[in-house]
Amino acid sequence: MLIFQDRKFIKTPFDNENEIEQVVVDNYEFLFGPNSIYLPKTLIKTSDGSGTIPDGFAIDLGSRKWYLVEAELIHHSVWTHIAPQVSKQIIATQQTISKKRLEDLAVEQFQADETTKEKFSDLGIKEIDIRKVLGEILEKEPTVGVPIDDLTNDLKDWARTLKYNVKLWVIKKYVEFNNSANVVYELPEEFKPDLDTEQEETNETTTGSITTYDVGLSDLLKAGLITENQKILMNYKPRNGQQKKYIGTILKDGSIDLLNKTFSSLSYAAWSAIQDAGSSRKTVNGWTAWKTENGQTMADIRDKYLSENKTNE
Repeated sequence: MLIFQDRKFIKTPFDNENEIEQVVVDNYEFLFGPNSIYLPKTLIKTSDGSGTIPDGFAIDLGSRKWYLVEAELIHHSVWTHIAPQVSKQIIATQQTISKKRLEDLAVEQFQADETTKEKFSDLGIKEIDIRKVLGEILEKEPTVGVPIDDLTNDLKDWARTLKYNVKLWVIKKYVEFNNSANVVYELPEEFKPDLDTEQEETNETTTGSITTYDVGLSDLLKAGLITENQKILMNYKPRNGQQKKYIGTILKDGSIDLLNKTFSSLSYAAWSAIQDAGSSRKTVNGWTAWKTENGQTMADIRDKYLSENKTNE
């Protein structure tokens, strides 16, 4: 249950698969990352010409990964619905003509959408290099991305048997008690999947079990890698706008003081800053956006923490 003042929101099943699909379309950056672009449903075919239409495709320009996206409801059978459907879609994505279709769609989106242009620009990808970068990403194996309303053991077991990396995100729906028109959706914090087979495999080959998703500023404070009242810096220039400089202060509980507000995470603080600068972006990776006064990104410090944690186990 979620409570807002005297209003109560009760966890409720999705009406249908189309509803959760639309939540993903409207909020894809919160799943696939702030540097991602989302391509809508499109028909792709296997080598024998059998057609299939995944719910979408996401390309993360920052990590140079791409996703085959299939939003699902847990009441659908893993073995008779989800598994065969995704298997067919994976085969179809491997066809050269399918990858060319996705590349063309991404270029069309770049040409038509200012936010997409900003994402390429932020990463230093010049317009002349767009097809080259997209082609290199799409030549890699896709990650299977499944936003879903719940998890079962069968679903997790199936995901772990695929040779492709799989990420599962649980999306929840809440409806206000006695007011069914008022709906709230809950998405994971900081892009964290509820299951990530790539991360699980990495943990199996190392001595540590902590992942990047598990680390917060409070952990870095306890480890002495950052200090209370330390300043962090961020410069941001929106497309066709003026560059602005932001200075945040790390508080003793790991929150960030910025623009006379307190933020629970680096990403929320960075998001507030880019909006203040005039950007229409919905998300930003605060771990890479914020730097210390000596130029280290917070992601660099997090990596040091993870390395030291694995060494000490």
